[in-house]
Amino acid sequence: MTLTSREPRQAETAAERDGSIGGAISEVTADAQRLFRQEVELAKAEVRQEVGKAGKAAGMFGGAGFAGYMVAFFLSLALMFGLANVVDAGWAGLIVAGVWAVAGAVLFVAGRARMKSVSPAPEQTVETLKEDARWARHPTA
Repeated sequence: MTLTSREPRQAETAAERDGSIGGAISEVTADAQRLFRQEVELAKAEVRQEVGKAGKAAGMFGGAGFAGYMVAFFLSLALMFGLANVVDAGWAGLIVAGVWAVAGAVLFVAGRARMKSVSPAPEQTVETLKEDARWARHPTA
């Protein structure tokens, strides 16, 4: 074979050059490893893109939460000033604060009740790991 400016044929593989099955197996293994690495890199890129989207969405949720807080604040002021036409302004402020205190207490009690049902340990995973450990000790049982 003479050397020319053309590149060698792409289809010629290591297995074709040495003609061994071992060469073919090593090439298939190398191709599988390369494919796996490429898939991992693609997955990383997709995850980075999705995390970026999630971060922007979280920022928008934060802005919406702040806007909701401001709405509640100004509605509370409007309620207080409206009540001030009926009762003294000090009493109107106390009434609005009392309404918020009741709302906060109800939310606290409901949140505490839900928190009691939360299990910090991943129970299914722990049980599966125990089963795996039992199997590893006695694989034929």
